[in-house]
Amino acid sequence: MLNKVETVETGWRKARGEPSLLDVFRTISVAPGATPWRKFLAFFGPGYLVAVGYMDPGNWATSLAGGAQFGYTLLFVALLSNIMAIILQALCARLAIGSGRDLAQACRDAYPRAVSWPLWLLAELAICATDLAEVIGTAIALNLLFGMPLEIGVVVTALDVFVILWLQNKGFRWIEAFIITLLGVIAICFGVQIALADPDWGQVVRGFAPTTQIVTNPQMLYLALGIIGATVMPHNLYLHSGIVQTRAFGESLPEKRDALKWATVDSTVALMFALLVNASILILAAATFHKTGQTDVAELGRAHELLAPLLGLSIAPTLFAIALLCCGLNSTVTATMAGQIVMEGFLDIKLPAWVRRLVTRLVAIIPAIIVTWIYGASETGKLLILSQVILGLQLPFAIVPLVMFTASRSKMGEMVAPKWLTVTAALIAAIIIALNMKLLFDLATG
Repeated sequence: MLNKVETVETGWRKARGEPSLLDVFRTISVAPGATPWRKFLAFFGPGYLVAVGYMDPGNWATSLAGGAQFGYTLLFVALLSNIMAIILQALCARLAIGSGRDLAQACRDAYPRAVSWPLWLLAELAICATDLAEVIGTAIALNLLFGMPLEIGVVVTALDVFVILWLQNKGFRWIEAFIITLLGVIAICFGVQIALADPDWGQVVRGFAPTTQIVTNPQMLYLALGIIGATVMPHNLYLHSGIVQTRAFGESLPEKRDALKWATVDSTVALMFALLVNASILILAAATFHKTGQTDVAELGRAHELLAPLLGLSIAPTLFAIALLCCGLNSTVTATMAGQIVMEGFLDIKLPAWVRRLVTRLVAIIPAIIVTWIYGASETGKLLILSQVILGLQLPFAIVPLVMFTASRSKMGEMVAPKWLTVTAALIAAIIIALNMKLLFDLATG
């Protein structure tokens, strides 16, 4: 066993340091001889924290715009994004369990500072773009539910730091319970709205089939990349590789393999749930806005305003706003932890959670306040979509290191990814990079 550990460590430039999120590291026990059901329950949770990032307010904006403009066509992109996410999150769990490092620590320990520091800056940019979407989404939800002005709502969102600190003090299982409860509320809200919208299920099924229009139509490609950026989110790769290590799964090879199996089951089931929510948003937009010729709906506030007359019930807009608020609250919790993991992992700097949260929040709040003050609610949808495109452009800088680390036997030892998984993940990275280049070319040429 000692030789194996030494073999793994010789693949890294630096020795493994303290884990990120030290206060919750290995705090949830996993009984070695437990039944499969008990092991499933032991690993049940991290996948749903990851799934939150796949249905945040930025995702709503891109899915609403895609459904309103192009009907059910972009459902294929939502499905493709989800498949990409399942594979990449499985690699994150493998990296964490096999090497004992999250993705940020792995970059720090594998690369010189000339490489790791730019990667850290890009990761911080991705988290700020994520937080920007959450700030605007939560502020819009507060406005829709309570009539709170957007400018005030944006500032109020900074107070969620106290909710997060309270949950962290209660224990990691409380954070997971909070997240899963709000996800349940979101699912119920959309279930009712889809039933009211009564979509054409034949067209829904056909929407999951691929089409060349997605690449040939620049506007469709822009929204498709926004959906990919909103679905396969860079900060989730850092987050998952950190929170998987809240489980005390043991150090032997059989225990690690067993842990990887259950962690992958957890994330896969959670991401299939996320696909249902994402598809529901797009289907709702297609069945209400696209069907009635309202093809320019991208702002969340306008979508809320149109739901009552189109669906015929006053409860529909309220359900929409409640689901949006739950999404915003959920996303702020996971973005906080991702921010901690990125800063602690890359820089080995331990900041109090409330300091890290406020710094991240301020960076997101300032542009949100400027946009809402100058343009009001009319331009927030465009800012949300732009934030998701920024995430899509940053994705390769997180995916490529992840694929390289998990494919390296010197770094992963016996937990190295099988060839088929590495090839599949590399293909996903190539597709995302190609889409980014096409998008940049289209933007440059007008």
